[in-house]
Amino acid sequence: MPCYRCGVRQTDPERGKSPWRRGVLRDELILVCPACQESGDWTAGLESCSGCASVHLIRRLGQVECLDCGLVREPGTALVPAGIPASRDRADAALAEEVGRALERLLGRR
Repeated sequence: MPCYRCGVRQTDPERGKSPWRRGVLRDELILVCPACQESGDWTAGLESCSGCASVHLIRRLGQVECLDCGLVREPGTALVPAGIPASRDRADAALAEEVGRALERLLGRR
């Protein structure tokens, strides 16, 4: 799985703890390479826990779990994107719906 910010792929891991960090973005597990971690606020777009506001989340077995407080949620419930206002999510959903309708009209699907 590549770094979600720059696209670089992980190489074979060395022994010990990996320098790559995990997070959850739009209910999907993502990886962040060490170089991207050094530049700016790499956690700004990640989802945060509704219980403790941590971005130390992981997705496994179809659930999202906070590694700091242990809160487990189904994807899409009680997660708040850190630094992204809810109005942007609604705008993105509205745009996706509009594009879908346009494609249906263009392709003649009903």
